[in-house]
Amino acid sequence: MITTNSQPIILPTLISPLGENHQTSNKSDLLQPIRQWLDEIEIHNRKLAKFIAKLIPAQCPFERDIMFLGHKVAHIPPMCKLNPLYDQLVGLRFRALCYLVDQCGEDIQSYC
Repeated sequence: MITTNSQPIILPTLISPLGENHQTSNKSDLLQPIRQWLDEIEIHNRKLAKFIAKLIPAQCPFERDIMFLGHKVAHIPPMCKLNPLYDQLVGLRFRALCYLVDQCGEDIQSYC
């Protein structure tokens, strides 16, 4: 309950601050097995590492600035983070690039 100008305001019980009783875990996460599988992939093959590094882009391909007569009129934000497997795919790409550098001694500038 909040009081302003001597009038009480009662907030609904559905609204609670993030620090209090906030659960971020989802009990029925159907993508968890896929996330775990992607996190457990180990790279031990040069061809596979190159394929993964080429397949997964370094930057979100959907982010765009819309220009009209040389002026930016709109911006389309990156939507890659809406992908529920985004973190796992970025991690897989990172592991592939690390393998190419550490084990194969390859220059990865062409993948960035």
